Amino acid sequence: MDELNRLSVEEYKAARKLPLVVVLDNVRSQNNIGSIFRTSDAFAIEGICLCGICSTPPHREIHKTALGAENSVEWHYFEDTSQCVSHLKAKGYKLFAVEQVHDSLMLDSQQLIEAVASAHSGVAIVMGNEVEGVQEQVIDLCDASIEIPQYGTKHSLNVSCSAAIVIWHLQQLMRGL
Repeated sequence: MDELNRLSVEEYKAARKLPLVVVLDNVRSQNNIGSIFRTSDAFAIEGICLCGICSTPPHREIHKTALGAENSVEWHYFEDTSQCVSHLKAKGYKLFAVEQVHDSLMLDSQQLIEAVASAHSGVAIVMGNEVEGVQEQVIDLCDASIEIPQYGTKHSLNVSCSAAIVIWHLQQLMRGL
C-alpha cells in the first residue's frame, strides 16, 4: 500500500470528498453493494445511502467485494428510499435516478453537464433493484433521470457496473467544474 500511495482508512475519512452520494434503492445482492462501496472509495465520493432491502455492513458478502471499503466510505441506512431522497433534496442535493425513462438525460449529453453544473450542494444518484429498477415514486421525486447510452442488443447493465460508469463520468464532470 505504501508503494501505491494509498490512504489509510483514517486518512481517507479525513480527506476531502466529492459531493456525490449514491442511493441504493432495494439492491438485493450484497456483492453488488460491496462493489459499489469499492467504486465509491476509489473516487472518494461523499457516501452511500442503503435503502429498503439493502443489506448493511458488517456483512461477509458485502466485504467479499468491498474489500474493506465498507469501513472507509460513509454510509447511512433508510428504511424507505423516498424518505432518503426527500432528506437529500432538503439538504440541497440535485437528484438523478439512473433509469431508462421518457425524457431521461443521456450520460454524455450537454443537458446533463448543465444540470450537474447547476447543483450547488451536491449530486445524488439513485441506483435501482437488479430486476425492478428504481421505484416509480422515487423517480418522480428526482430532478431528472440519467440513461447510459448503449449500442448493443442488450439494454441493461448490472447495477454495480452502471454505478461505476455513472460515478466515473460524474466525478469527471464535477472535478472539471
